[in-house]
Amino acid sequence: MAKDMDPIQFSIERSLAVLGPSGKNWSLELNMVSWNERPAKLDIRSWDPEHKRMGKGITLSREEAEKLKDALTAFFAS
Repeated sequence: MAKDMDPIQFSIERSLAVLGPSGKNWSLELNMVSWNERPAKLDIRSWDPEHKRMGKGITLSREEAEKLKDALTAFFAS
């Protein structure tokens, strides 16, 4: 990230699930997160216990999450 760029702003709007541990005291979580004051999206990533630092993750729109749900349902049904 360039030094003249503003830091990324985030707000965890809703915690949905802790999926498991992710390193030293961190956890892999599913949350609704608003990035840079945009509408919240589903977000899967690792977080420190204070939710001030995060690891790399994936953010999904509702439509993307529905397609993922359908793909996982099909996967587990086979």
